[in-house]
Amino acid sequence: MNILLFEPGELRRSLLSLPEQDRRVQHIVNVLGLAPGDDLRAGMLNGKMGTARILGLRNGTLEMEVSLTASPPKPSGIELILALPRPIMLQRILKQATVLGVSRFHLIRSQKVQKSYFQGSVLQAQNLRELLRQGLEQAVDTRLPEVCLHHRFRPFVEDVVPTLKAASRLLAHPGAGPTLAELHGGRPIGEPLLLALGPEGGWSEHEVGAFRDQGFTSFSLGPRILHVDTAALVLLAQVRFLQELSEDRGQRTEDR
Repeated sequence: MNILLFEPGELRRSLLSLPEQDRRVQHIVNVLGLAPGDDLRAGMLNGKMGTARILGLRNGTLEMEVSLTASPPKPSGIELILALPRPIMLQRILKQATVLGVSRFHLIRSQKVQKSYFQGSVLQAQNLRELLRQGLEQAVDTRLPEVCLHHRFRPFVEDVVPTLKAASRLLAHPGAGPTLAELHGGRPIGEPLLLALGPEGGWSEHEVGAFRDQGFTSFSLGPRILHVDTAALVLLAQVRFLQELSEDRGQRTEDR
């Protein structure tokens, strides 16, 4: 936990009181080893960031004085369209993709997605929120990503996708094709990007055609077929690298 995150309703003026058995308190005391008088990074979910000074334990709660003065990191602009994977993979993807800055997830049904995946407990609102929160705690961010479920492929592609703003629409699909760098190089952080990732083995030909009709360009990660959770992290890491490279080039140009 690299930042202490709390809900707006947990703060009373500048005082944050958390139960002694709360996961966050246990981490602060037993892992970080902090004591009264110590400071740690803190942030309000979907709000500002700053510091929390530990006052001490009182009546079974840890009390902290909070000061929030900084804005969270600049949004990446990435929306991930994901053919819903097995629950164990979904947990890993949601948490790590949040670390890498995804602002919205679209979990969709594709031809190779089992209908039962939509009944998994991981998709319950409380469980989703906890996974996303853990990702933010790792990344030191406060902006909670949005998760949208789409049970039918065609209504999503034909009705929802046209409403999504994006400067680039990219479709990951096995086989020959341009690389991500060739299609997305030079795009700055914050420019809206739709990135679609299918199930293992890729999208069906019908699904590829439907995405292309909506302006998506397909690209390849190479000849090897990756597990979905691995592919998601590889793609997002590449996108963040290309974004930061573009930002660095832009800054150097301005400094000249």
